[in-house]
Amino acid sequence: MATYLYRIGKWAYLNKFKMIAIWLLVLVGMGVAAATLSKPTSESFSIPGIPSEKAQTQMVEAFPEKPKFDENVSVKYVIKAPAGANLTEPQYQAAINTMVEQMKQFDKAKAPEESIANPFDTYGTKDNPGPGRDAVIEYQEQTFGKSPASAEADAQASSPINQDATIAQLGAAFDVEAAADVSSTAHTQMEDVANSARASGLTVEMSGTALPQPAIGFTSELIGMGVGAIVMILTFASLVAWGMPLITALVGVIIGMLGVTAATFFFDLSSETPILATMIGLAVGIDYALFIVSRYRHEVHTSKSRAEAAGKAVGTAGSAVVFAGATVFIALAALFIVNIPFLTAMGLAAAGTVLVAVLVALTLLPAILGVFGNKVFAGRLKFLNPPDVTPHDPARRHNGQRWVNQVVKRPAIFVIGSIVILGLLAIPIGGLKLGLPNDGNGDPSTTQRKAYDLVAEGFGPGQNNPFVVVADGSGIADEGQRIEAFDGLVNQIKGVDDVATAMISPGDLNEAKDTAIISVLPASASGDDATQQLVKDLRGLESSVADDTGLTYGVTGQTAIEIDVSDQLSSALIPYLIVVVGLAFILLMIVFRSILVPLTAALGFLLSIGATFGATVAIFTNGDFGLVGNPQPLVSFLPIILIGIVFGLAMDYQVFLVSRMREAYIHGTPAKEAVISGFSHSSRVVAAAAAIMISVFAAFMLQDMVFIKAIGFALAVAVVFDAFIVRMTLIPAVLAMLGDKAWWLPKWLDKILPNVDIEGEKLNKTLAAEQEASDEREALKV
Repeated sequence: MATYLYRIGKWAYLNKFKMIAIWLLVLVGMGVAAATLSKPTSESFSIPGIPSEKAQTQMVEAFPEKPKFDENVSVKYVIKAPAGANLTEPQYQAAINTMVEQMKQFDKAKAPEESIANPFDTYGTKDNPGPGRDAVIEYQEQTFGKSPASAEADAQASSPINQDATIAQLGAAFDVEAAADVSSTAHTQMEDVANSARASGLTVEMSGTALPQPAIGFTSELIGMGVGAIVMILTFASLVAWGMPLITALVGVIIGMLGVTAATFFFDLSSETPILATMIGLAVGIDYALFIVSRYRHEVHTSKSRAEAAGKAVGTAGSAVVFAGATVFIALAALFIVNIPFLTAMGLAAAGTVLVAVLVALTLLPAILGVFGNKVFAGRLKFLNPPDVTPHDPARRHNGQRWVNQVVKRPAIFVIGSIVILGLLAIPIGGLKLGLPNDGNGDPSTTQRKAYDLVAEGFGPGQNNPFVVVADGSGIADEGQRIEAFDGLVNQIKGVDDVATAMISPGDLNEAKDTAIISVLPASASGDDATQQLVKDLRGLESSVADDTGLTYGVTGQTAIEIDVSDQLSSALIPYLIVVVGLAFILLMIVFRSILVPLTAALGFLLSIGATFGATVAIFTNGDFGLVGNPQPLVSFLPIILIGIVFGLAMDYQVFLVSRMREAYIHGTPAKEAVISGFSHSSRVVAAAAAIMISVFAAFMLQDMVFIKAIGFALAVAVVFDAFIVRMTLIPAVLAMLGDKAWWLPKWLDKILPNVDIEGEKLNKTLAAEQEASDEREALKV
């Protein structure tokens, strides 16, 4: 591989303008594709095949006029009267009527005259019932034979006005396909409606998918690149060289983002997908280019031309980049095995940006080096030591060499110390809680969270997270028996722990009267353990109900879908981890020609990921140190995304550090000295790469989305733990303890595994042979 990459790098250097033109064409082509194919992102987290999704499909088939739970783009206003007052008072009724008239003017409002109305007029209260309330009472009495008191209780349970008429809800739907299609005019109108009602003394908060979503800012990217620039200036001691990795990383990220934008035409991508892809693409793009430029500087001192130095840098460091990128790519692309569409899309998008970053580093970077020629390392900062000495400079010791000498001198102490530190950091992982984003765990300062709290205050916490039981009575021939069975199921559900109420509303029996929708309100909030248990209890009743009555049913609703998604993600975690670690283990065996080196790499990863989860849970869930103002469960798909990314990055540092150790070892350096030699050559650039990664990831904590904040923090601390504690402390200590045994590989396995020549041994032999042949030709000419 090194020989092929050498030729690619040298050709790109010598044909710099052709290579740059190729990438410009790619950039333009992706830009055109993005401009013509882009579609809005999706906020759906559903998974085909989960119980709640099957029940929802059954509901839509029986009631085609009802939208799916995540399809209706709407806004809901929650209104509260001042303390001691009542919403039925004339001045507040006037304010609500004004709101209604303003809401009817919303841009692209769906059927405003029919669907937007004052709930006190359309539904009413117990003392002053409206047609909606009367219809519910009549329906319950006539269809199910309920008593007036029982029918009245059901009417109140489905009322948009609470018992004492101090809090009410009203809303509007929009005639658009996706939330992203709601216009800025509509957003302004929504806020104006709320403000005008607030001016009359009412408390008004809003929720719903039609509200503006958190903007994705570019501040985090700029901060990451700014810190990266400073680190690279310090690394290369040059005011010019630092720009090479930044330019190529930026090109890679732009192409990757254009590709993700174009992919929205073919796939449903969540709004978090481009942020995640940018985060990964920017970090690995800078790192991969940094490794190659660093090796290029080293090769310039020993090569006969800069073109050959570029070829050697791509052939050696580029080989490590290919395998490091391959581990990240595998870890992200392998997300498809969990069979969760939105997660697969996120993984493939991020994997695509990594692939682009690798290709850009191997081809565009040497071309840019060719453009700058002998000015690549110009702007020398004399107060900084350059990373490599020339053959004419005296040898010097640096901090990386001093550190590894101490590690190799007392390896057992560093092994034990690293394990203890990471183990202690992992302790909070026992409090790991998972969930999906919803208004209930949103920032308390947002109007969505305030609306959620007002609903819980006025109607009970379960009003925010109703369940839907879709009951199929097609197995019962007699219509009267079906109705009786449906009513019996409602009463049985009411007796389940944590059920506040259950009912079949008007319109929730289909035309054939063989399918019913039973609305179930829990007594607890969506994030409570009791709510999770309620879903299990309701599903646990299904078999006995089927045996006793002939009814079958499924449980769905937005909260049920979220619970099923979280369970599916949790169950997919271990299989995913096995597949990713297994594939990477094989890849690392090929790279290092060893069994123990990949094994120690994988075990070190487990330590660092455990510490990462512990720290993330401590900060974001437990609220330790007060760094997060709104502690909450971690997003359900964060662990699996985190494992994929961190494993890939961990193997990056493993490859870059240990490949130089192996390179020294196979060239005859004793095992312990090879650890020191390899670490001395690569520690500075690995430390710089880690610092850049940390800054890029940590900067994403400035984004508004809680998921992005948490994953930015988790990735940043993961790099700290893995790069500095595991790869730069634990691994050198373990390899020093193992000595020659670290590089042992059974002969039979050695014959099976392909030899990819990541150290460039075959490349050096090829170049030596070519030089010898050239010398002979010159001698013959003489």
